[in-house]
Amino acid sequence: MGDASVHLSLTGEEILTVHLKGKWQMETDVPSTETAMEQLDRHPSIKRIVFNAMALSSWDSSLVIFLFGISKLALGRKIQVDKDGLPPGVRQLMDLATAVPKREDAKQSVSRAGFFARVGSEATDFAKSAGDLVTFTGAAFEAFVRMVTGRARFRASDLWLFLQEAGAQAVPIVSLISFLVGLILAFVGVLQLSMFGAEVYVADLVGIAMVREMGAIMTGIIMAGRTGAAYAAQLGTMQVNEEIDALETLAVPPMEFLVLPRMVALTLMMPFLVLYANLMGILGGALVAVGMYNINILVYLNRTKAAIGLNDLFIGLFMGAVFGVLVALSGCLRGIECGRSASAVGDAATSAVVTGIVAIIIATAVITVLCSILGI
Repeated sequence: MGDASVHLSLTGEEILTVHLKGKWQMETDVPSTETAMEQLDRHPSIKRIVFNAMALSSWDSSLVIFLFGISKLALGRKIQVDKDGLPPGVRQLMDLATAVPKREDAKQSVSRAGFFARVGSEATDFAKSAGDLVTFTGAAFEAFVRMVTGRARFRASDLWLFLQEAGAQAVPIVSLISFLVGLILAFVGVLQLSMFGAEVYVADLVGIAMVREMGAIMTGIIMAGRTGAAYAAQLGTMQVNEEIDALETLAVPPMEFLVLPRMVALTLMMPFLVLYANLMGILGGALVAVGMYNINILVYLNRTKAAIGLNDLFIGLFMGAVFGVLVALSGCLRGIECGRSASAVGDAATSAVVTGIVAIIIATAVITVLCSILGI
């Protein structure tokens, strides 16, 4: 076979056949698409382009480039291109190069659907998300039962690492936020109490608020933004790298190996962090009461001791443990559901924080109402 050549022929008035001959390689001179353009301009009635590669001896990317040029000309004139006459390798390369994958994880454009259609879509997504959460919670509980019975498969070293990350490494931010919350509560409370000459009762206000509610809530929100997002990002990155698929291929349950140690670690550490947050909040309130309003420190501490009961303490610690479970489940769920792109990892982390905080607020309302009904 000689050098690359191309011959065009018409079948009727609507079909243009492109005959490819010779050696189509980069080191040889290959024809251009000008001949095809002239033929298309001369016969505007052409509706279809077909190829005949029976005389083609060898080819490389130069042939693919030529065919792309033909396809571009046909696209501009709305002419159908039939690639059945091309070698299978050429067809595969052209299909692969022209394929545009659906960007499922990219942010989609603003929908032009009507109001009720958008509401229905959001309601459907919410119902699906709620169902996924229930399913994931059931799988997590099953993994916990397997751990209790000694059948769960995870590394003890991972559990100790997560205990450190969710415990000791979270102390600085919990200290700062809890101290400032106690300080703010005391400052706002003493401004009102001073109108009645009852500044000393600011110790009761800060103590009960921190121990019963605010210590657990603020710690839960902190851990949702810090640890829950970290869990979602870690598992989301593993999803992108197909590490979770590899675990499933090796018959290692991701729920036991990845989710269970994270959930156990955060649930165990949350009551200790809540207890520490209570202390820092009371100290923050003491700083305002003693430093700004000259309340005796012993009087402040005695009032705090008299105001806080064991019921208040246990309710706060129980809420902390519940928040730990909710934050861990939210972070791990969003991480496991993460898509296969970098943007999806960021979306998973954001969704984990939002889901965790919403779950904390709902759980707080439920626990508070139940305590009120039970008279605790």
